[in-house]
Amino acid sequence: MADARIRVLIVDDVPETRENLKKLLLFEPDIEVVGSAATAEEGIRLARDLQPDVVLLDINLPGMSGIAAVERIMEVAPLTQVVMMSVQSDADYLRRAMLAGARDFLPKPFSADELVATVRRVVRTRRPPAVLPPTGPLGVAAGPGGARGKVVAVYSPKGGVGTTMIAVNLAVALQKPDRKVALIDASLPFGDVGVFLNLQGPRHLADLAQMDEVDPEALTLTMLAHASGLKVLLAPPRPELAEYVTAEAMKRILGLARGLFDILVIDTTTQPSDLTLQILDEADRIVLVVTPDVPTIKNARLFFDVAAQLEYPPQKTLMVLNKADRRFGITAEMVEQALKHPVVAQIPWDETTVLQSINKGSPLVAQRARPIAQALLQLAGRVEEALSAAPEAEEVRRRTGR
Repeated sequence: MADARIRVLIVDDVPETRENLKKLLLFEPDIEVVGSAATAEEGIRLARDLQPDVVLLDINLPGMSGIAAVERIMEVAPLTQVVMMSVQSDADYLRRAMLAGARDFLPKPFSADELVATVRRVVRTRRPPAVLPPTGPLGVAAGPGGARGKVVAVYSPKGGVGTTMIAVNLAVALQKPDRKVALIDASLPFGDVGVFLNLQGPRHLADLAQMDEVDPEALTLTMLAHASGLKVLLAPPRPELAEYVTAEAMKRILGLARGLFDILVIDTTTQPSDLTLQILDEADRIVLVVTPDVPTIKNARLFFDVAAQLEYPPQKTLMVLNKADRRFGITAEMVEQALKHPVVAQIPWDETTVLQSINKGSPLVAQRARPIAQALLQLAGRVEEALSAAPEAEEVRRRTGR
């Protein structure tokens, strides 16, 4: 039906760009370009007269700034979703654009698939831009139903044990239509969550960390959407940017994200840094990943010693045995005996399937018939059960002041 089509207005001062955008959208049956403008003033007038669903607005227009144009468009067409376009991706400028009412950002050049996906996404998630989540205690935004979201930190004191694989698949498995789940890649400086999910974009964790204040719109802008419905905050693309992601910055980001999501899954690094400690302190549950080998078990024992010193309750840690295979000579029962802690899930050794999943950027849990996928889904179920009775982490935070 004609009235069900997404009506798009293009505002860009370069004629070739306007024509190219029209061509990119021409063959989409659910999208219609209803007008185009070369100046901000003309774009504002057309937005008022046409009331489009989406305005594609270039940041750098002659005369009026892109931010001022967003504000005026929001005044004359409050239900219109503005998508900013630019060859630059300055974090502070983008934050101010989001505060003004923009809903998303497209870095030039972008593909037809990226353009179409963005247009459809901002319409699908449409809401009046002035409406922000209600605030809860201590000024933290209230999550769905007024509750603060739960944090699950996936951690191992030894590298190469599959922490990222488990974090990614756990987050996808926890995502449901009635639940908002976010995955944060804090495995710095070399995070691989984007590779595992075949996601890439210009925005990342360090962009938020460098902001003096992080607001809901800035956080939403910085996250990428996965096909599963999961929202993903990528690690910085270059190692030197990781230094901006401090423990204090992470505390601010998590404080805000708790109000916007039901569950936050965080992939962490093995490095015993202030950042890692901050994440573990914040976590309602820690998924501790171990493998059936002596060095990993030795390091896990050291982790439990530190956890006891930090007064983490035993039930805060959910221990997972990854790469489980009786042929290795170390069973889950032996791990439990060595560490005096129960194994809540065993992920079987299936190197071929795991490598294929990583190389395709497709989560393992999508292959439900495979034993490794079933094991990961069972782990998600155990995490759900644990989160439903997780007041202990709040008590720890109150007592430690962290």
